[in-house]
This record gives sequence, C-alpha cells and structure tokens, in this order.
Amino acid sequence: MGLTSGTTLVTAVAAAVVLFSVTVLLWPRLARRGWRPVAGRVGLLLATQLALFAAVGLAANRSFLFYGSWADLFGQEQEMGVVVDHGAASKDVRVVGKRALDVPGGARPSVGGQIQQVVVRGDRSGITSPAFVYLPPEYFQERYAKRTFPAAVVLTGYPGTAENLIKGLKYPRTAYLQAKEGRMQPMVLVMLRPTVAPPRDTECVDVPGGPRTETFFAEDLPRAVSETYRVGTKPRNWGFMGNSTGGYCALKIALHHPDRFAAGAGFSAYYKAAEDVTTGDLFHGDRGLRQRADLLWSLDHRPQPASSFLVTTSRSGEGNLKGTRDFIAKVRSPARVSSITLESGGHNFTTWNREIPPGLVWMSGKLRAD
Repeated sequence: MGLTSGTTLVTAVAAAVVLFSVTVLLWPRLARRGWRPVAGRVGLLLATQLALFAAVGLAANRSFLFYGSWADLFGQEQEMGVVVDHGAASKDVRVVGKRALDVPGGARPSVGGQIQQVVVRGDRSGITSPAFVYLPPEYFQERYAKRTFPAAVVLTGYPGTAENLIKGLKYPRTAYLQAKEGRMQPMVLVMLRPTVAPPRDTECVDVPGGPRTETFFAEDLPRAVSETYRVGTKPRNWGFMGNSTGGYCALKIALHHPDRFAAGAGFSAYYKAAEDVTTGDLFHGDRGLRQRADLLWSLDHRPQPASSFLVTTSRSGEGNLKGTRDFIAKVRSPARVSSITLESGGHNFTTWNREIPPGLVWMSGKLRAD
C-alpha cells in the first residue's frame, strides 16, 4: 500500500478506532496492581496514540503531499535523477519525463493528453526551475496539428510543490474534463511553484541584486514555452493563475505585464507582498518597489491595463475578504474584474478545488487560440 493511497489511510483510521475500543473494553481488567496490568495499560495507550498520530499524519500528507512514498518519508530515496532529453525545440526547456493522465484511454496522448516534466532556464533572469507542462489531447490530434494553443501559467502557494497542482488541486484532470464536456477550450498548463530560488519566498519580485523572479515568470517562462510548444506569443494567448502566494503572483504579473498576459486569476490571493523571515529583504529600502508590489496601491496610482482579473474569497473562513472587496472596487476600465465569493471556505485545498473548475472556464473564455 502506497503512502498516499486511500487504502493506507483507511487502514490507519480503522486501526486507531479498534485500538481505542480495545482500550476502553480492557481497561477495567487492567486496573489492578502489578507490573503486568501496568505494562498492559502503557502498551495500549502507546499503541492507540501511535495509531492516531499515524492516521492524522497520513491524512495531512495525503492532502498536502509532503512525501510521495514510504522511501521518500524514511529518506531512502537517494538515487540521483537521470536527465533524459526528448528533443524539445527550445534550448531553454528540457523535457526530463512524461506521464499519462489517469483517465479512460489516458495512456494514449491523443485521448488523455500528456504531462511533461521539464526544466526551464531563463535567459534574462538567470533562473532555472523545474515545472510540469500539461498538453491536452487535442495537441496530439491530427486535426489540430497546425493550431497554436492558449496557455496559462499555474502557481501553487508557498512553500508548496508543483506536484500539488497535479495530485492535490487536479489542474490537468479538471482541464481535461471541462474541455471534454465543452465548457472550456483546450489549453496548455505550465505548472510551477513560486519558489524558484528555494528555500526563499521571493513573492515573484525582482529583488535588487537578485533573484529576478518577476522577470523569470513574466518574460523568460512564456518565451521559452512558446519556442518549445505550439503556444501563441501574444497577450491574448496567455493567462496566469494560482492560489495563495501563487494567486498574488498571478494578479500582480497580469497587472504589471499586460503586454504578456491578458488575464490573471488569484484563488485566495492576498494583495501586498509578504515581508517576513521567509522572504528576507525584498526591496532593499526602495519605496517605489514596495509600493509597486502592493496591488491596491498600483490600481490607485498606475494606469490600469486592458486586462481581466478573477479574485476569490469566502464570507466565512478566508482572511482576504476585505482585500478582495477593495481590489474589486479599485479596478477601473479598461481593466475588468470578476469574482467568486463562497459562503464559507478556508485557506485550503478543499476550498480551491471548488474554485478551480469555474476558474479554468473563466480563464479559457479570456484567452484565444491562433
């Protein structure tokens, strides 16, 4: 049984319930004096606590994917990765692996599409980052052979992993199903985490003296992807979306780079760059850079682009409700803004999985294929 499988989790929960029940039933018998009853009580308590801890740990790991396997958990994955070159068209995108979608017929790319694991090198920023690229089934079909597809950059939160976008937030599977049901057009998804200079959280800012994270996402990444895949190069071909930190990055880069991105969607986004121990000194005392990284300030003081924005929040459980309302109120023509407001929903995968399907449909409607 795999570390992240449902069977493992159910087994752990069942073991915790059984041990708790056994403890309750046997406790009167073990209430006597003597080393044997005492040892029995200690053993049952320890076993119950361990089973409960294991069940909670497995549930948390299944939700947030901290570890992918038992070997990964126990530090036994020591084998170095092997670079396999699959002949990508661009020197700045190297394909190092491929995987199929878990859908009927998914082993055939023309039926289920394909997820490619890549490494992207940024010429201008000097940043190199791993990523996943989802190519829809239509990308491999003969009738679309000359079509240029729209694409969206998708970022997870900090300090999440790009794998979360596939397993936890299910972006490729959701895009596949929404397109199959005719709700959205086929789109390429470029999935990364915002931490391109780990372990630092750079908030998608060009930090004075480096790293130049904004340059990587706004310029290097779309150029490299367009040179490698059949993806357009115009703003109408590109969108940016993400959750939490990734949502802030998506809104900020779409706001400041309308020459690259026509739309930005922030799920549970915040609207001002965080500054704490994980970010370090992002602005080096430059007041102008700090203000620019404040989206509400930018909406008030900078020309607004002819771009579209989607923001999400909930009336109960989400901390960005006021900021989201302020963002909506400050957007003016030619910019456009849409929103999703749930009655309740926390800052977690369950909430984002309620927002991502309509968010992908919204993004699809803002982009164009050439």
